[in-house]
Amino acid sequence: MGDPLGRRPAVHIVIMGCGRVGSSLARSLEKRGHSVAVIDSLADAFRRLGPTFQGKTVKGVGFDRGVLIKAGIERADGFAAVSSGDNSNILAARVVRETFGVHNVVARIYDEGRAEVYERLGIPSVATVRWASDQVLRRLLPEGAEPQWRDPSGTVRLSELDVDAGWVGTTIGAMAEAAHCPIPFITRFGVGLVPEPDTIFQDGDLLYVAVHNDHEADVEQLFGAPPARH
Repeated sequence: MGDPLGRRPAVHIVIMGCGRVGSSLARSLEKRGHSVAVIDSLADAFRRLGPTFQGKTVKGVGFDRGVLIKAGIERADGFAAVSSGDNSNILAARVVRETFGVHNVVARIYDEGRAEVYERLGIPSVATVRWASDQVLRRLLPEGAEPQWRDPSGTVRLSELDVDAGWVGTTIGAMAEAAHCPIPFITRFGVGLVPEPDTIFQDGDLLYVAVHNDHEADVEQLFGAPPARH
């Protein structure tokens, strides 16, 4: 039986890196009722989590199998590599995906050129510090539409949508036509982009739609599943 309040079940997330982004992400996940384990090579870094943090902390590097197992990677629903090193983050992300079969993986990459390469390999990347914490959380816990703006009357909103991977390769124009609503912008590698009708939706893009409240559930359902092929 599902939760009568419609809440999503708790998941276990492993985070590599307990800097500003990692500690903020860990606290946000825990506040949402999820189980969290944080890995860092420096024990002092765990102080950033604060005295109320109830999750697990593991000293070590996030691409070490033993360290990952101590953090509960074998039962993990997601993994975020947000340390200060691009190489460490991508190596850890690949180990987690290829060795432990965790596909819900996000890596923070400082070099945007590298980020694009890794996106093509199927590893979502976050390339800017300002954008990082909220968007890592968003990628780990996609939950349909996330309202970003509402008009004063409360009838129209600008919503960020979780989009099924089946839409990758579709033009924004075709997506807008299917949804019967405008798509004013997307973000790609943390940078806003006003799309043309022939702009191709890429893996890792975040989609924003302008939609009437009464129509939002339909649009969320549309993009939450693969597109119908005729």
